[in-house]
Amino acid sequence: MLTAWVREAFPETKKALVGRSGRVIYPEALRQAGVIGLCNRQESAQDVADRLGVCRPTLYNWKNQLLGREASSSMKRRNNSPPVPEREELERQLEYLQRDIRQLQLEHDLLKKANELLKKGLGVDLQRLTNREKTLLVGLAPL
Repeated sequence: MLTAWVREAFPETKKALVGRSGRVIYPEALRQAGVIGLCNRQESAQDVADRLGVCRPTLYNWKNQLLGREASSSMKRRNNSPPVPEREELERQLEYLQRDIRQLQLEHDLLKKANELLKKGLGVDLQRLTNREKTLLVGLAPL
């Protein structure tokens, strides 16, 4: 009762801490990294906690504060993930994407040179250029 009266009379005074010297305040980026690591489940919760230098319950408290308690069902491990594509298929996709990148880079360079040549906006249509202008652009384009 006395404590309540003192707190009411002097609200600016702080509570006396018994035990630890105070709560450690972790940066928000560290807390988010911990929750992401906990939810992704690439490693165990204890490994994530050890890596961040905190204890496991702290990770779960951060998760509850940031995501709420209902997010726990989405963290369960699932074994119904699709199989990883074969290496050959990935190499084929890589080659296809590199070919597309080269094609888009060439088109980008041609449009930049056409813009410089014709002193128009970025809306230059390659279909409207004459063959002579196109050959000039290809000759000017870096390889």
